[in-house]
Amino acid sequence: MWDRLRGSRAAGGGRSAAAMAQRDEKVPAAAAGESEPGAGAGAGAGAGAGAGAAAERGQSGAAAPFQPPEGGFGWVVVFAAAWCNGSIFGIHNSFGILYMMLQSDLGEGEKDPALEFKTAWVGSLAMGMIFFCSPIVSIFTDRIGCRTTAATGAAIAFIGLLSSSFTKSLEVRYFTYGILFGCGSSFAFQPSLVILGHYFKRRLGLANGIVAGGSCLISVPLPFFLKMVGGAIGLAHTFQVLSALMLIQIFLSMTYRPILPPSCDSQHDGQDKLGSRSMRQQCWAQTRKYFNLRVFRRKTYRIWAFGIATAVLGYLVPYMNLVKYVEKRFQETKKDWILLVCLGAMSGLGRLVSGRIGDCIPGLKKIYLQVASFMLLGLLCMMIPQCRGFEGVIVICLFLGLCDGFFTTIMAPIAFELVGPMQASQAIGYLMGLMAVPMTAGTPIAGYLNDYFENYDAAFYFAGVPPIIGGLVLSVVPLVHQRMLKKQRLDSGKDKMLVSEAVVNGELLPGCPASEAHM
Repeated sequence: MWDRLRGSRAAGGGRSAAAMAQRDEKVPAAAAGESEPGAGAGAGAGAGAGAGAAAERGQSGAAAPFQPPEGGFGWVVVFAAAWCNGSIFGIHNSFGILYMMLQSDLGEGEKDPALEFKTAWVGSLAMGMIFFCSPIVSIFTDRIGCRTTAATGAAIAFIGLLSSSFTKSLEVRYFTYGILFGCGSSFAFQPSLVILGHYFKRRLGLANGIVAGGSCLISVPLPFFLKMVGGAIGLAHTFQVLSALMLIQIFLSMTYRPILPPSCDSQHDGQDKLGSRSMRQQCWAQTRKYFNLRVFRRKTYRIWAFGIATAVLGYLVPYMNLVKYVEKRFQETKKDWILLVCLGAMSGLGRLVSGRIGDCIPGLKKIYLQVASFMLLGLLCMMIPQCRGFEGVIVICLFLGLCDGFFTTIMAPIAFELVGPMQASQAIGYLMGLMAVPMTAGTPIAGYLNDYFENYDAAFYFAGVPPIIGGLVLSVVPLVHQRMLKKQRLDSGKDKMLVSEAVVNGELLPGCPASEAHM
């Protein structure tokens, strides 16, 4: 899935650069002004250190604001990010082909009635680990940088895929494919969301579009490739071929060269503050720094995160079961790969289109686009068992992919609207962590229903219910936000209005203003 979150963290990187530029412009001005002796009663030693740094800057003049190159080597980074997204999610979204190959490789379909349930855990663990590791990957990216984090993740994913080729044990593949490949994918993927903000600001939308479109050039034909090559060389050699994609990604990750200037003042201030604290206080301060739960204080974010986590419970069920379903229902074994190609192609189109549409919708009203996507996605899943021919399933897959592209891409702008640009990265990281459990549990539940009812109808009906419930929950968010705005206006008056409804796509006040803390 998830060229979709690229816009959030890449834009976060760009906004961080803008924030540093604003800080650099303001600090010399502060140094030139007069300092009131008694005005800093609540500022503490950190303010004094900041004033000293400001004085030094004032002597050398205002620092030039950081400007991304808007191209150059950045286009190499765009290519590397496109390869990363296309190869990682191409493999994950093509698991329906691997799912059938795993069952054939085990050869226990008639002996073990729970084979569908057990095999589904392999792909579910891999996809779930991408989201489960997301908050942790954010910390590593901040601490050791995009390049080291991404290269290490690609290496772990390479080891996971390669080691999966040397075993036939389903339990071992839970670890090699589900855990190793899943965790490695998370560590390799997320830095690609951040690094684009180092190289683009004015052309960031264009860079994101190229990454989304370029990744589809890999992910769309991959199901066809697996269907043709997998049958000829077998499952073990297929894993080895897929591991080559991750091997290439290790070297491409070396292009993630950060160019944002370091925040010297914040580092000096942090060292001065930590130096006056005990070891216990320092550990607690560092823990709160990297595990900041401030976003959960906002009621609108809590409702939104709960709605998204509910809606994705059956998200992977079509990707996992469509190929096997059409083989059993319509005896279609030669063109079944077309379904996954349709899903991937239309998802890519949806990502390219939904960003522009979301920019035209002001404020949190753009969440209704996500609501419509979830509601339609749920209805389409329930319509799959009603199809009387293979062509009908293809039509449904086209709209399923479109809905997938819409609801995933619009996540980033909604996160900016809810929590502001300075906390959007953390908000999305925690959201992905919350999505891990339902996404991991969805396909095994569908596999259990397949084994129990001996058909796939119940699985697709099950997959359609959570998106509809999640869409209904999300539809409440703008209403709650409007009520809170009205209450804030009544309490504070017109001069202390919280935020205008006309704010577009993340252009909120940076940080967490005190007036919004209760949200």
